[in-house]
Amino acid sequence: MPELHQLLTASDPAPVRVLREDGASDILLTADHAGRLIPSALGDLGVPPAELQRHIAWDIGIAGVTERLSELLDATAVLQSYSRLVIDCNRHPSWDSAVPAISEYTVIPGNRTLTEADKTARVEAVFTPYHDRIRDLLDARAHRRTVLIAMHSFTPSFKGESRAMQVGVLYDKDARLANILLDLLRQEGDLVVGDNAPYALGDHTDYSVPTHGHRRGLAHVEIEIRQDLIADPEGQTGWARRLARLFTAADAALRAA
Repeated sequence: MPELHQLLTASDPAPVRVLREDGASDILLTADHAGRLIPSALGDLGVPPAELQRHIAWDIGIAGVTERLSELLDATAVLQSYSRLVIDCNRHPSWDSAVPAISEYTVIPGNRTLTEADKTARVEAVFTPYHDRIRDLLDARAHRRTVLIAMHSFTPSFKGESRAMQVGVLYDKDARLANILLDLLRQEGDLVVGDNAPYALGDHTDYSVPTHGHRRGLAHVEIEIRQDLIADPEGQTGWARRLARLFTAADAALRAA
């Protein structure tokens, strides 16, 4: 693969979408894996089209949920547009998992022989603008209260392991908001709720929440929704309405704590 110093061209979409920059809500939403675009210069990374529809390329359904949540809450939302196969914006760029050569069982030919210049081009084109935008928005809100909620979705089955839970609440050093949301989700009565599952959040596995939440001292949480529940607009709308109600209640409880 040739060295690419200016990866995105004028015909490539911007790497970041910001919704309701001046939203009234204290909640700020992020979606690291909202999109599955690939820069035109990278072709299809050698990956079959059907594989690029799968969870290895993006968090299926999370863009629609986040867009609807932003509207319902009048909350600022920051969504990343490019596939996690180009660069994973929830991994430190120095980690091997940031640009995977294999994702689950799928080989990613376009990621197997990258030079340092190739990797740097992806960081500069996609990763840095996305995280700079979050940082700038949080800096601009430094005078006001902010609650950071990172939106993700997970596959119902990973490497043969079935996930029965519908939603997971992820946290690490600060469990204030997580504990409130876990209680509220369990009280719904129709959900199997993961407590730091299907993944555990931490400094060595995640980038966004540790960087923008924990290090700033913001109340924060990462939400994971099972992808089959939000694969269509009806599911996305239903979950956005449910989470808007629960996030509002959780934020009120957090204020009162």
